[in-house]
Amino acid sequence: MAPKRPIPNNTHRAFLPRSRTAATAHRGDAMPAAGLRPLAVALLLLLSVASANARVGDECSAGAGCGSGLHCAACGDGGAGVCARATPVDPLTHGTGLPFNNYSWLTTHNSFALAGAPSATGAAIIAPTNQEDSVTAQLKNGVRGLMLDTYDFNNDVWLCHSFGGKCYNITAFQPAINVFKEIQTFLEANPSAVITVFLEDYTVAGSLPKVFNASGLMKYWFPVAKMPKSGGNWPLLKDMISQNERLLVFASKKAKEASEGIPFEWNYVVESQCRIPT
Repeated sequence: MAPKRPIPNNTHRAFLPRSRTAATAHRGDAMPAAGLRPLAVALLLLLSVASANARVGDECSAGAGCGSGLHCAACGDGGAGVCARATPVDPLTHGTGLPFNNYSWLTTHNSFALAGAPSATGAAIIAPTNQEDSVTAQLKNGVRGLMLDTYDFNNDVWLCHSFGGKCYNITAFQPAINVFKEIQTFLEANPSAVITVFLEDYTVAGSLPKVFNASGLMKYWFPVAKMPKSGGNWPLLKDMISQNERLLVFASKKAKEASEGIPFEWNYVVESQCRIPT
């Protein structure tokens, strides 16, 4: 059976290269008033026009009606099917000799919020869900950017789709270390993969380092010291791969860059609102 369509982020998020332009943040700390003009490393779903029949985003009936390279996924309103691409275009088809900020990567929003999944607390989840696939399945299907919401909960760090900066049994999906270990397993099995994680973070100081250390992800960590501070290009993708610095993690809390070495996302990333035509 063809993989289901991941739910992409509804914004165009890009790594900062040279100059700054204004952009508006919607998560965590406010973004600095000055922004940087991004080149083409936006994290977005690469959609293209189908060669025949219905196009990406058009409604369809199960098993029929979509163009070449597409399948009918049950993602529409009222149970209607929507034509979706089974696999994204792999940026590595362009080689690995470009700066990291010159590539585009498929990123999912609330990557952990799996439809139909029970809470690891045993409670029924009433929080909105965004994904039809597990994080592992998303990565296997070509996703390379994950948006995760981290909270202090039950004496641990949990992934919750919650409100008011607090996590509850009915909004808690699972401990963050479960997903971090899924990422670690994928990176170990795929030595050329580079993954970016954006944390909408509600944890107190000291919570995240404990979980990252326990997950085995630190050996892949791209250090904040190597991130361009003056608006220049990022390192070449091939160098990031050869040096095994294949995990980029950003957080929404500015103070954690200095205290925990987790980069503040708006120092390095801009986000512009966009819409995918349907």
